[in-house]
Amino acid sequence: GSSIQIALFVAPVLVLLSYVIAPHPLLLSFSMAEIGSMFLAVVIAEMISGDGRSNWYEGIQLITVYIMIALMFYLMPETRP
Repeated sequence: GSSIQIALFVAPVLVLLSYVIAPHPLLLSFSMAEIGSMFLAVVIAEMISGDGRSNWYEGIQLITVYIMIALMFYLMPETRP
């Protein structure tokens, strides 16, 4: 409930503020890489926390996946609409 309310409020506010504050406006059009990485992060986090217990190895797996996603975005060529 509250996370959806925050997402529905914060995203449009950030877009509107980007016209005033940011060097170029923020768009709400996401690439397939962004959508896929978000889906992957949610699925992996659910698989890790689904049983209610975790250990150090699962934490290392999460950190590794997030580092791989960060490297993907760092090395991905920049495209402007």
